Amino acid sequence: MQPSRDIARLVEIMAALRTPETGCPWDLEQNFSTVAPYTIEEAYEVVDAIERGDLADLKDELGDLLLQVVFHARLAQEQGLFEMGDVVEAITTKLIRRHPHVFGTARDLSPQEVKALWGKIKEAEKAERAASRAALGLPPDTKGGALDGVPAVLPAMTRALKLQEKAGRVGFDWNDARAVLAKIREETDEVSEALDAGGPEAIKDEVGDLLFAVVNLARHAGVDPEAALRGTNEKFVRRFGFLEGALATRGVKPQEATLEEMEALWQQAKQVERAPATTTAAS
Repeated sequence: MQPSRDIARLVEIMAALRTPETGCPWDLEQNFSTVAPYTIEEAYEVVDAIERGDLADLKDELGDLLLQVVFHARLAQEQGLFEMGDVVEAITTKLIRRHPHVFGTARDLSPQEVKALWGKIKEAEKAERAASRAALGLPPDTKGGALDGVPAVLPAMTRALKLQEKAGRVGFDWNDARAVLAKIREETDEVSEALDAGGPEAIKDEVGDLLFAVVNLARHAGVDPEAALRGTNEKFVRRFGFLEGALATRGVKPQEATLEEMEALWQQAKQVERAPATTTAAS
């Protein structure tokens, strides 16, 4: 078995890995449920490579993510459900159908007209899915609410954002970011009241409401809350690393320093980040 640029070779390799007796013991014992966590993990590693600007690593991570698609398709093929070609056909069909202004006759549409057309296409897709389920002998999909279609397994912040977006499409939304900011202040007061009462369940509930409102603020401000928090996490890591390094030069570990000492170093770390970069001109 030789490497190849053709995706067909990847499909062949996966088939070999899943061949009883001659395949890989680990691959052979996998199923949809056991592979799913790896699929999520690989998707995050793709995002991580993009965030780091490591495009060489991105190539490898995209390959790892593609492997997950091929793995799931192979599992489905073994059960007589569908195969990789069906997956490719499904997404190409969807892309062509959803872009009639590119691939069809609906040319020169305004953004508003594209949005209206999108709604009609989505309705047609729902009818098609219903027919497909009936052909497979599956029960009708009883879901039809405005918030349906947001996977429960998504990270909580990402799911909150998608739920808010769907609710907003049917008019359940704030008018502007400052209205959401007022809601955050209200939620902060309710967290304070819960802390005073000391009930852990109430505190958890109110903190959840506060986080949900913060996600809403990010959405209205045009900020991806997941990306914003990732950025803040990295900033925290940098600043804490500066703090640890500064303490190490004094022969002190963080747990041996006072909070006042660490806070002073934290402020220094912020000043270092804010200082303009200096360049030395070549003589």
